[in-house]
Amino acid sequence: MDIGTILGLEQLSWEMLAIIVVAAFAAGWIDAVVGGGGLLQLPALLLIPGIAPVQALATNKLASVFGTATSSATYYRRAKPDIRTALPMAGIALAGSFGGAAVATVLPAAAFKPIIVVALLAVALFTAFRPQLGAATALRFSGHRHHVAAGAAGLVIGFYDGLIGPGTGTFLVITLVALLGYDFLQSSAKAKIVNLATNLGALLLFIPHGSVLWLFGGILAVANVAGSYLGSRMAISRGSTFIRVVFLVVVVLLIGKLGVDVWNENIAPALAS
Repeated sequence: MDIGTILGLEQLSWEMLAIIVVAAFAAGWIDAVVGGGGLLQLPALLLIPGIAPVQALATNKLASVFGTATSSATYYRRAKPDIRTALPMAGIALAGSFGGAAVATVLPAAAFKPIIVVALLAVALFTAFRPQLGAATALRFSGHRHHVAAGAAGLVIGFYDGLIGPGTGTFLVITLVALLGYDFLQSSAKAKIVNLATNLGALLLFIPHGSVLWLFGGILAVANVAGSYLGSRMAISRGSTFIRVVFLVVVVLLIGKLGVDVWNENIAPALAS
């Protein structure tokens, strides 16, 4: 049986499908703990010969929607995040993600990646040299100011998710920790709810364009859900210290991945000319 023909990707082999399913499982686990699963899932999809980049982006979003929905539900049941902050932030982030996806159709993501690498380096250093950061919740704002800060962060990060994507959950977690003052566990719980909305926002743009590979995305969604469930259970049971360590590892990997992209897309062509 030719699996590639069935899934609408003629050059997809059983071996490649197995690799991508494993990547989707691992991506679900990473996303559930600190975000950043796109580091694995999206590049794995782009390895498929003949797949269009927009198909990879759209199918990645489909699988991620199911994964983030699973981890959101698990965190909600067990960590009891304050949805009075998470839901308004998620709504604004959804609008931002839709706008970012629209901009992505006319502007190259490569133009923004150098800024993101610098921002991630700052995040890594800030987190590494402040070991008590995110150990306990100590909110920095109250009342209206708290919700305004959360909404502004949701808009900016949602726009980033629609435009580029990888690392969105990571940015959400560090924003909720450093800007709003939540601990890492509560930040991860809220980040999943907001990330679910940003994935939906981008998907709302991709679906009318016919870019989603539905059957293939459904297979990846099952793997993503399994990884997300396991990751969220581990994060809840092990707490903020465990999440902080995984967070730093993911940030370093994200810096490396985007750094290579910046070299290939910005620096190397400039040197060659």
